[in-house]
Amino acid sequence: MTTKPKTKKKKTVAAPEPIVATGIIAAEKKVPISFTPVLCIVGDGEEKLWSLTLRERLLNQFAKAGLSALLDESAAAGHHGPVIMVRADAVIDQPLIPVLLKRPNFLLLSDDAKSPIAASVRGVDVVKTAAILRGEQPVNSANLMARAPSQLDTDFWKALRKRETPYAMAVTPETKAAVEWRMFMGTYKGATDLVTKHLWPVPAFHVTRYLAARGITPNMVTTVGAAMTVLAFWFFLQGQFIPGLIAAWAMTFLDTVDGKLARTTLTSSKWGDIFDHGIDLVHPPFWYIAWAFGLIATGTIWSNQLFWGVIVAILGGYVLQRLIEGISIKWLGLEIHIWRPIDTLFRQITARRNPNLILLTVFTVFAKPDVGLLVVAVWTLACLVLHAIQMLQAFAAKKKSGPLVSWMTKP
Repeated sequence: MTTKPKTKKKKTVAAPEPIVATGIIAAEKKVPISFTPVLCIVGDGEEKLWSLTLRERLLNQFAKAGLSALLDESAAAGHHGPVIMVRADAVIDQPLIPVLLKRPNFLLLSDDAKSPIAASVRGVDVVKTAAILRGEQPVNSANLMARAPSQLDTDFWKALRKRETPYAMAVTPETKAAVEWRMFMGTYKGATDLVTKHLWPVPAFHVTRYLAARGITPNMVTTVGAAMTVLAFWFFLQGQFIPGLIAAWAMTFLDTVDGKLARTTLTSSKWGDIFDHGIDLVHPPFWYIAWAFGLIATGTIWSNQLFWGVIVAILGGYVLQRLIEGISIKWLGLEIHIWRPIDTLFRQITARRNPNLILLTVFTVFAKPDVGLLVVAVWTLACLVLHAIQMLQAFAAKKKSGPLVSWMTKP
C-alpha cells in the first residue's frame, strides 16, 4: 500500500499596504512612481479678472480638465509623478491646459516668448522650476522644452476651431486692461458673420465686463435675449418694422454677450449651451414669416404666388443650408465654413440672421421693407447654390486627396 506524500501548505502573505508619503519621506521610502498629475500654483494671484481671482480661474480651468489635486511647493517636490506648475499671476487659454497635462518636461512661455508661465515637470524638478517661474533662474537653466503658444506643433493646432492663437500671459496692474481685451477676443472661434466679427466686439467687451463685475449670469442675458426675440416677432407681425428691427438687433447683440460672458467668467453650462443655441437655430424663420405677414398687415399687395414663393425660398433655403452644414460635419469631418479661407470669408456674408437683418434694415430705412424681404429671398437662394457648390467641391477633394484639413489648423 502506497501513501501519498504530504504536500506543504503555502502560507498566504498579505500584500503590503501602499505607502502614502510626501516630500523627503516619500523619496526615502522609494515610493513607486505615480502617473497621476498634481497642480502646484507658484506665488499669489489675488488680482481679479472677469469676476474671478487669477488663482480661482486657474483652479476652475484645471478642474474642468480633470485635475483637481492641489499641492503646495513643498509637497509637490515630494510627488513621484507629473507636477503641473503655474504662476499664480498668469492667465492661460483653456486649449493650452491639455498641452500641459500631456507633455512632460515642457515649459510654456508667454505670448512674446519672453516669460515663463507654466511647466509640466516631475517632483524632483519642482524647486528648480519654481525658481524659473519666479524669474530667479533663466529659462535655459533646466532641461525643458520651452515653447510659446504660437510655437506649438501642428497636432495642437488641429484641435482648434479658431484662427486666434491661444494666450498665455502674466498679469500686472499695467497690463490688466490689455490682458482683459486679449482674453475677450480669445473667446471668438471658428467662422462667423461680419457683424459679430467687426461691429459687436468693442461694445460687447464693455457690456460683458460690466455684467461680470455685478454677478449677472449668462443665462440671465440669454433670457432677456429670448424676450427680445419674441418682441421682434410680434412687432414684425404687426408691420411695425422699425421697433421690430431695434428688438432684433438687441437680441443679436445679447447673443454675443451671453457667450462671451460664459467663457470669460468660466460659467458655461450644458443647459445654457442648449438654451442659447436652440434659440439661435429656431427663431430666424419665424422672423421672416412674421415680416411677410406684417407686409400684408400694412397694405402691401403681393400675389399669392409671390407671397408663398418668397416664404418657400427663404425657409427652404435656410433649412437646406443648415442641412448642408450638417452633412459637412458628419461626412466631411469639418464645418464647411472653415475648410478654405474663401469659405470663412463667405461665412461673413452668407444668408444667415445678421447679414439678412442688414438687408432688411437698409431697405426699411428707405421705406422699402417689401423689397428688403424680396432681396433676402434672392440672396438666400444664391447662397444655397454657393453652399451646394462648396459641398460638391469638398467631396471631390476628399475623394481625390483624402480627409479634408481646415486652413485654421495651420499655425
